[in-house]
Amino acid sequence: MNTQIAPPIKPCDDRYLSFYLNQQTPALLLMEYAQEVIIVPKTRLSPMPNMPECVLGLLNRRSKILWVVNLAQMLNLPGTEPIAQQYQIVIIQVKQVKLGLVVQSVKGVTYFANHCRQTPTKLYTGLAPYVSECITQGDEILIVLDVEKITNSPNLKT
Repeated sequence: MNTQIAPPIKPCDDRYLSFYLNQQTPALLLMEYAQEVIIVPKTRLSPMPNMPECVLGLLNRRSKILWVVNLAQMLNLPGTEPIAQQYQIVIIQVKQVKLGLVVQSVKGVTYFANHCRQTPTKLYTGLAPYVSECITQGDEILIVLDVEKITNSPNLKT
């Protein structure tokens, strides 16, 4: 029997879900908002007419219906057209609102101490309103998305 003991979580560390919005843009969101990550075929989504282009459709998940959004496209990032036959979807919940966010790829859960954080500086224009802070990891800058601003985005309104 092979048992491994996970490293202890320090109380000052926050847990984040780490993923890529597109090929070049790493991002994070606080785990307290992430419900689950699923992979579904494109055919499981029901497209809805007269919706913004970033809204891919509705998904029936565990007898609940939720909207699915191409997050990179909503944020007006370049290179955001998903070409795979399946989507990686991060299901988030903010208060009573559940939303599925299609991302390029999910890396996993990671921890960062408070001292790693910094105020965002230069960001892509469409991304700036949705970033709460940045975290430096080596020479890479990770953006932390504000999920409340995402769920209330004017880009999701018709």
